[in-house]
Amino acid sequence: MERTLAIIKPDAFKAGHAGQIIDAYLKAGLAIRGMKLIHMTPAQAGGFYLVHKDRPFYGELCAFMSSGPCIVIVLEGENAIQRNRDLMGPTDSTKAPKDTLRGRFGTNLQNNAVHGSDAPATASYEIGYFFNGLELV
Repeated sequence: MERTLAIIKPDAFKAGHAGQIIDAYLKAGLAIRGMKLIHMTPAQAGGFYLVHKDRPFYGELCAFMSSGPCIVIVLEGENAIQRNRDLMGPTDSTKAPKDTLRGRFGTNLQNNAVHGSDAPATASYEIGYFFNGLELV
């Protein structure tokens, strides 16, 4: 079994899509092992996206991710990372198939509704960023 971090981003949360996104995770056979509603500060978003610090979109990304509440979720299942990435679709929502989460709920490259870890090491870091061991079942 593998774990991955998923985030329902501020755009999708504000638009009222959280329930449909969570339902899609469950219908895809991914189990929820931790979940909470948070509102990141710009500093918290900056720490989470530190890997992108030198990229030109870093400031806008941190501002977006701290613009409103989001839901952070730990998903678990066989090949959970890849399964969630397939469920999400491409990063750019305008290029995402309509049957993916980003195709259904995202609007562009930045406002793309959801985040998902891209590798086991990333998932471990990202899960630890938002959850302690007592918050996971």
